[in-house]
Amino acid sequence: MSRRQLEITPDLLLRAYRAGLFPMAESRRGERLYWLDPEQRGVIPLHGFHLPRRLQRTVLSGPFQVTSNRDFHGVIMGCAEPAEGREETWINPEIERLFGALHRIGHAHSIEVWFGPPEAGELVGGLYGVALGGAFFGESMFSRVRDASKVGLVHLVARLRLFGFRLLDAQFQTTHLAQFGCHEVPRAQYKRLLAEAMEEAANWQDAPKADLLAAEIRALRAAG
Repeated sequence: MSRRQLEITPDLLLRAYRAGLFPMAESRRGERLYWLDPEQRGVIPLHGFHLPRRLQRTVLSGPFQVTSNRDFHGVIMGCAEPAEGREETWINPEIERLFGALHRIGHAHSIEVWFGPPEAGELVGGLYGVALGGAFFGESMFSRVRDASKVGLVHLVARLRLFGFRLLDAQFQTTHLAQFGCHEVPRAQYKRLLAEAMEEAANWQDAPKADLLAAEIRALRAAG
């Protein structure tokens, strides 16, 4: 088989997501990518998301500024860097290349969390993922200061609700995500949820009106 046939392209990657697969590398230095299709899939509910009161106050009136797609490369680099409890990463250069390509064609998006104004502030957290139909496939998040990644997640959920998304795929349930309502569903159930979400035509927007976004964040607290 030729090298060209083995190459993973952005189009192949999108087809894999539609089928419920996602790629990971063994390590930062690993050269091969592996397709994963877990028996149990982590899903974060868009309606039923649990937002603690303290975190809501931080999101609405804390020191952070939040943007979308302002520094996609900075976010994926932040997710790839070692952190306490995560000394190794699955984001290798091939992952960077593929998701950078998806970002350029409008399918991969980032949420950036800044300490201070984005023009002069410090990127202290964020997350990125893939948008297809009415599904958002969360890939990774990072935080350099307390609450930064949590603020990014709250903004993501609020934006997905505003933009008409139906499914937020977290890949795996973790203790960190469980506090927000993340739960596992069997593979067959996930595939049904995914098929339903693929029928939707959600529309990602980088800069929703601030008052609408704030209202949706307040609604998260009431609904969860």
